[in-house]
Formats: sequence, C-alpha cells, structure tokens
Amino acid sequence: MTTGIKGTRVRRAVAAVVTTGAVLTTGALTAVPAQAVTTPSIVAAGGYAMNNANGATLYTKAADTRRSTGSTTKIMTAKVVLAQPNLNLDAKVTIQKAYSDYVVANNASQAHLIVGDKVTVRQLLYGLMLPSGCDAAYALADKFGSGTTRAARVKSFIGKMNSAATSLGLRNTHFDSFDGIGNGNNYSTPRDLTKIASSAMKNSTFRTIVKTKSYTAKTITKYGTVRTMAPWTNTNTLLSSYSGAIGVKTGSGPEAKYCLVFAATRNGKTVIGTVLASSSINQRATDATKLLNYGFARLG
Repeated sequence: MTTGIKGTRVRRAVAAVVTTGAVLTTGALTAVPAQAVTTPSIVAAGGYAMNNANGATLYTKAADTRRSTGSTTKIMTAKVVLAQPNLNLDAKVTIQKAYSDYVVANNASQAHLIVGDKVTVRQLLYGLMLPSGCDAAYALADKFGSGTTRAARVKSFIGKMNSAATSLGLRNTHFDSFDGIGNGNNYSTPRDLTKIASSAMKNSTFRTIVKTKSYTAKTITKYGTVRTMAPWTNTNTLLSSYSGAIGVKTGSGPEAKYCLVFAATRNGKTVIGTVLASSSINQRATDATKLLNYGFARLG
C-alpha cells in the first residue's frame, strides 16, 4: 500500500511538472514581442505603414524620399473638394470640351465623361477615385478653383492642394497638377501620402467612395435626357483580394511607376500605408499586402 501511495504521488508530481511546462511553453508562444515579427521585403522603392488610430509607424523603407506620385495625387484632389465650405455634393457641373481634349492630349486615364453632360460633384468624385479619371479631376479643379479664367481656377485649386499639405505639416510634398500628370514639380513621399490619406479618411463621403468596387453614374445630357454611364470599376484590386480592405488609391506613370496608397481594417484596427515605384500592377498589390500583414501582426 505504501509503495502504491508513493508511486501515485510521484506520478502526480510529474504530471504537475509537465502541465506547468506546457503552460509556460504556451505562454512563451503567445507572448511574441512585436519586434520578433519578420520585417517584409518589398520591391517598391519606397514604403510606409502606420497605425491609423494613433499615427504610430509600423514600417518604413525610404519613407521620406521624394518621388513622383502618379494618380495617388487625386487623394488630395478629393480631400480639397470635400473640405469646401457649404459643399453641395448634388451640385451639377457641365462637362467642357477642354476636359475631354486634356485627357486625349495626355493619353490619360479617364471616366469617359461626355461633353455637355451635367454631372454631380458626387459623381465626379467617384469618377476621380475609381477609374482615376483625369477628366473628372479637371472638372473638379475648374469648379472649385477661384478666378475668371479656367487657367486661373486650376492654378487656384492646385494652390489649395498645397495649402492643405502645409496645414498637415508635410515638408516633402508639393503639387503642380490636379491629377498627378505633373510638370516636373509634383512629388510626395510614402510617409506624407499616408498622412494625407489618413486625414482624408476622416471624411465619411471619402471613405464610402474609396471602398466602392463599382459605381454607375446617371448623368443629364445637354438634351435633358438621362444617360447611364458605363460602370466605373475601382482600380484598387486589394478591395477584392484582401480581407478588410477599405481603400485607398492607385497611381502609375513613366516616372512614378506603380504606386498604391492602401488601408484595411481588421478586429477594429486599421493599418494604412503607401508603396511608391513598384514594378507592376500585381507587384504593388503584393507589396501592399505584405505591409498590411506585417502591420496587423505588429498590432497583434
């Protein structure tokens, strides 16, 4: 009997030790420090990601190096429009031949707006952000700039874009166009673009637009009839490929290469960031996916 009791006590002691060890091991596995998460390698020349809740940096790669931004410029275009006092999103803008001529001359991305059609400001914002319409950008700059000539209004609007950048404390950003087709002095950085996007995302209309995959506008023709435009498809493929993606904007160009300002929300946490000068449409999405995964891993 005595031997049996001692044996039982030994077995219980061993079991307790094993159990304790398992608990300790499990604890060690679940308490992985943030810095232990492997930092990803991206093809893009520059990248940045941050916690949208508090602006804390999660990832940097040449984050403050100035680069051409392509159509990610249009984030600021939209931000400036949405910041206008007493903005009426249902106000109508008549599409001018100048807008159409501009996109043709520059072989630019467009919303295929029809000259003479009356398009609402809201529709123009969708045309700006989903198919990246430079014709929509021109129409908005012409509408919301000040001056007696179109050239003056456009210059005024670009001035508002630069003022907005200054108000955000951005020292490495400058705009010389309303759409990213710059004249040699249109640049920003991954960090600055992320801050611009984070600020823009505070606006509910902006948030709604940039997470929309497809949008069909009904415009009024010069004859007073209704025109149903071909659907505008969002160029941001992350909206379909990344769970929790909520925006923001693509960009490309000979100098800019392939850019993407991205954001996603998971478990109540939002990671927002930018990749500039990646090598292809697919690669910019891959780069952004890596930074999002890394960001969420850091946030835990």
